[in-house]
Amino acid sequence: MTRYEENFKQMIVELNQTGRSVRGLAKEYGLAEATIYKWKNLYLPDPSTGLTGKEAADLRKENARLKEELEILKKAAAIFSRKT
Repeated sequence: MTRYEENFKQMIVELNQTGRSVRGLAKEYGLAEATIYKWKNLYLPDPSTGLTGKEAADLRKENARLKEELEILKKAAAIFSRKT
């Protein structure tokens, strides 16, 4: 699997947004069309939320981390409240 730099992915999406076709970009840069569509989903905002796919994924990850921290704090509070 080839890893591409974030700025390269964003450049491809921007080129597509300026009117270049996905098929043409895929051919020119040796990418799969599906890859470009995936990058578009990642970097272009969703009209219903205004968030990019990357922002939504980052928020889900942060939310999971915060929920985990909250559970730890609840358990700690229960332990400390029993000792007094």
